[in-house]
Amino acid sequence: MNRFQGLQDAYLHHLAELLDEPQFRNAPRGHDSQEIIGSGFTLDDPLRRLVTHPVRRTNLVFNFAEALWYLSGRDDLAFPAHYAPSLTRYSVDGRHLTGTAYGPRIFRHGPGALDQWAAVTETIRKDPDTKRAIIQIFEPRELLVPANPDVACTLALQFLLREGRLHAVAYMRANDAYRGMVSDVFSFTFLQEAMARQLRVPVGTYTHVAGSLHLYRPDVQAAARLVADGTRGDLPPHRMPALPEGDNRPHVARVLELEEALRTGALRLDADRIDALGMPLYWAQVVTLFELHRRALAAEPAGDLADLLPPLYRHLMYRRFPTLGAAPSSLEATDAAV
Repeated sequence: MNRFQGLQDAYLHHLAELLDEPQFRNAPRGHDSQEIIGSGFTLDDPLRRLVTHPVRRTNLVFNFAEALWYLSGRDDLAFPAHYAPSLTRYSVDGRHLTGTAYGPRIFRHGPGALDQWAAVTETIRKDPDTKRAIIQIFEPRELLVPANPDVACTLALQFLLREGRLHAVAYMRANDAYRGMVSDVFSFTFLQEAMARQLRVPVGTYTHVAGSLHLYRPDVQAAARLVADGTRGDLPPHRMPALPEGDNRPHVARVLELEEALRTGALRLDADRIDALGMPLYWAQVVTLFELHRRALAAEPAGDLADLLPPLYRHLMYRRFPTLGAAPSSLEATDAAV
């Protein structure tokens, strides 16, 4: 299995493979695609979970929104769709998501509402060498829903404590290499890190396995431009700041209260008000991202609020949302901010 330091190298490698040497060309449900089956890779440093390539223009705010949506156990459409409106087409009732909403399956799975997160952490604590620490996502009954627009792409997440570090393996039935991989790896490595901090152990490797890794025809040209772009070496993968030690879910709950107030227009924040929240720096910076997103939609400049962010976050936000202000000419060193 291929190994990479971070997601960007894995992402570019697999896009190139799909462009140049696909195993199959097919059209499931009428969607033309090229495909490799049984594809996988390992990331040595899961905190290098961002694609920083300038052509891709990563949506950092959505990445955080989706990961926090999972970790909060929610299935509402309004929250994630505010940051990725295309999600609305996967909702049957216009208010909720089913297969895409992994949170309820993680924290309230099945008729007994099993908290799989708690079960996995307890299993690891009782038997650090266990191979049974698995969170099940895919549900067989999803296939019985006629014309289901939202079948879970993820089968399961496995956590393995080995030599003192928490490793994770994600098993996916299918993965959209151009769009889905970026957000999936971000979210799954974020969950891995959150569990490691809760267990108070270092983060190990992350392994990503897809039964079908595919590239849809409408994305072929964009993927080709991305792979061929000569500036890819100018923005190597960069490491994100580390989550605080301990159980971060109380902080997640507070961040999401603030996010909803910002999203619904009930709150505006400046640097002083964010500082007054008294939150750990990591989470204060996430709140800052949500406030900057509000400003971007309102065509308001970032002002000095962007100075609260690590250079990596700041650069990605300016590039994704030009209305915030002029983007920096080059990416500053970011590893020191971890």
